[in-house]
Amino acid sequence: MKKLLLSAAIVAFGLSNAQIAKGTTYLSGTAAYSSTEDNNEDTKTEDFRIVPTVGYFVAPNLAIGAGLGYASSSEKATYSDGFEKGTVSAFVVEPFVRKYWTLGDKLYIFGQLSVPMEFGNAKYEETENNSSFSEKVNYNSFGVSVKPGLDYFLNKNWTIEATIGEFGYNTTKWDIEGAQNTNNFNFGLNLANVGIGVKYVFAK
Repeated sequence: MKKLLLSAAIVAFGLSNAQIAKGTTYLSGTAAYSSTEDNNEDTKTEDFRIVPTVGYFVAPNLAIGAGLGYASSSEKATYSDGFEKGTVSAFVVEPFVRKYWTLGDKLYIFGQLSVPMEFGNAKYEETENNSSFSEKVNYNSFGVSVKPGLDYFLNKNWTIEATIGEFGYNTTKWDIEGAQNTNNFNFGLNLANVGIGVKYVFAK
C-alpha cells in the first residue's frame, strides 16, 4: 500500500501545472506536399496542405489559438483517348485550446481540443474523344478533435512537439440537392499516426 501511495504521489507531482508564462505567444503549423504516380494505371495523385498556427497563453498552463490555411488534393488518370481528373481545394480554419502539464524540466504533456473547419469545393473534369465535361460542387466541413501530445523545449525559443492519435468527429455537407452528409469518426491512440513538428516560442 505504501508503494502504491508513493507511486501515485510521484505521478501527481509529475503532472503538475506547466509554468509557461501567461502572455507567451508561439508559432507553429503544418506544411506538407506529396505526389504519387502509378505508371501501371497511368494515375497521379497530389496532396498539398499549409496551415500556419498561432497560440497565446491566457494562463500559465492554458493556451488558445487558431490555424488558418489552405489544403488541396487531386487525382488524374490518363487514357489513350483522354483523361479524368478530380480536385478538392479548401480554406482551412482550426481554432483550438491546449492545456499543459509538466513531466520534467523541459518536457510537457498536453491535451488539445480543436474545431477543424473547411470551406471549399470539389471539381471533376473529363475529356474523351475530343469532348469534355466538368462539374463543380461546393462543400463545408465541421468537426471536433481531441489530441494528446508531448512538447520538449530544446531551449527557451524552440520546441519539438508530437501528437499521438486522435479522438474526433467530422461531418461534411455537400451543396447538392438531396445529398446526405458524410460523417467520419476517429478514436484511438495509434502509434502509427504520430505527428511531429517544431514550434517557435516568443519567450518573455
